[in-house]
Amino acid sequence: MGLALPPFQNEPYSDFSKTVNRQSMDDALAQVRGELGRGYPLWIAGRSVETGDMLVSTNPSHKNEIIGKHHKAFTELAKQAVEDCFHYFPTWSKTPVDQRVQLVAGVAALLRQRKQEFNAWLILESGKSWNEAEADTAEAIDFCEYYARQMLRWNNPEPLVQMPGEFGKLVYNPLGVGIIIPPWNFPLAIMVGMAVAALVAGNTVVIKPSSETPTIAAKFVELLLEAGFPDRCVALCTGSGSVVGDLLVTHPKTRFVSFTGSREVGLRINELAAKHQPGQIWIRRVVAEMGGKDAIIVDEEADLDAAVTGVLQSAFGFQGQKCSACSRAIVSEKLYDAFLEKLKPKVEAIRQGPAEDPDNYMGPVISEGAQKTILQYMDIGRKEGRVITGGGTAPGDGWYLLPTVIADIAPSARIFQEEIFGPVLAVTKAKDFDEALAMANDTQFGLTGAVYSLNAGKLKRASQEFHVGNLYLNRKCTGAMVGAHPFGGFNMSGTDSKAGGPDYLLQFLQAKSIAEKML
Repeated sequence: MGLALPPFQNEPYSDFSKTVNRQSMDDALAQVRGELGRGYPLWIAGRSVETGDMLVSTNPSHKNEIIGKHHKAFTELAKQAVEDCFHYFPTWSKTPVDQRVQLVAGVAALLRQRKQEFNAWLILESGKSWNEAEADTAEAIDFCEYYARQMLRWNNPEPLVQMPGEFGKLVYNPLGVGIIIPPWNFPLAIMVGMAVAALVAGNTVVIKPSSETPTIAAKFVELLLEAGFPDRCVALCTGSGSVVGDLLVTHPKTRFVSFTGSREVGLRINELAAKHQPGQIWIRRVVAEMGGKDAIIVDEEADLDAAVTGVLQSAFGFQGQKCSACSRAIVSEKLYDAFLEKLKPKVEAIRQGPAEDPDNYMGPVISEGAQKTILQYMDIGRKEGRVITGGGTAPGDGWYLLPTVIADIAPSARIFQEEIFGPVLAVTKAKDFDEALAMANDTQFGLTGAVYSLNAGKLKRASQEFHVGNLYLNRKCTGAMVGAHPFGGFNMSGTDSKAGGPDYLLQFLQAKSIAEKML
């Protein structure tokens, strides 16, 4: 008998209305604030490396507050990171599966013990509210627990059909060195998920964190080493995409790239990865999740109050900075005016301010650059439709924007078609369900979507015709749970790799068929 783990269960969320949990979170924020401004080295070839060329991370809620100072890699260090992971791969790949699984379960245990600490880092470095940070950390724990169990399953696959006189089996082997390129919007959960999936499968990894949230990545690498992962099975290579990112992707020893981020960067990575390099003996795999332009259809037979709440939460949770966020509400003409009438006061009642204040539902957007881009889209939307509420900056010493609703948007409008990645909702009128479905599908993306309707026939049609990787019926289009909602989209939303799903680890494994003639 091999290693056995109890059945998977999603990590419960802390209830911050309880005094004990609120105090614990306050204590964690105070603890983390005591560490702000410290320096973080690279981690390459099993040792700390300092270059003196620094990347400074700041708090988007308070733009002058420094979170961490990070040494940046240069090209030779990036090469060394890949090459050392390549040389260590044979050792790590031969580590028994049970041992790798136990190490990943140990990461989950450490994250669980230090949940509020990691929440605090998320609040201060990425501008997440308490509840959004809690969901991020809980999802990171879930990925560890879920992928540990899935690796046990792939280590004992279903038996093959046996030919007379032969014994046949199928085994799943790791690939090699993987480049992990996580986003800033889920800087813990997505990074942890991509990294531990590759590691538990027996691969070595080079993590190239987002320049907006490098401190969280550094803390995670520290935690991997604390959990007992070998020094050389992981590298941390902080730096710009143009200096080290392209090199990591195109290095001939790179076997796969796991990326979450924008469409533009994802397409560039896919193009770079596809080009053969001298000395390269494989076709690189690319696992990519690249964003969306997600729609919620509000049918004439919908529960209007539920639909308004679902759109509100999907559009403005974490300031709309989720690839799954609702940025298009497509509403039946029979409910259109009533929908806007109910939505407007709820949006205007959203409390906004520094993310460390638990009473604020919305915090800042991630950076000055993001704020400028989103403001430009607000100006575009002002010309393309009717601003119901919002449309500008919000007060504070961070990168704050008002939650914005723009109505009467045509399907050809830019704010209907282009990903904004901020708190901007376009509302469009549909004459019937056929037109609503056609408009929902009128996009190059295909990540998430939702339909609010009490008509079972329409929900069945949506299940067949709404072309997205994650479809939700009579609920919001954000908040995918590991194990319950395997996550990944169609078309320009990525490779539909289904993170948190039963086949996700196959992205990091290759099957080998073995047949032995019985003598």
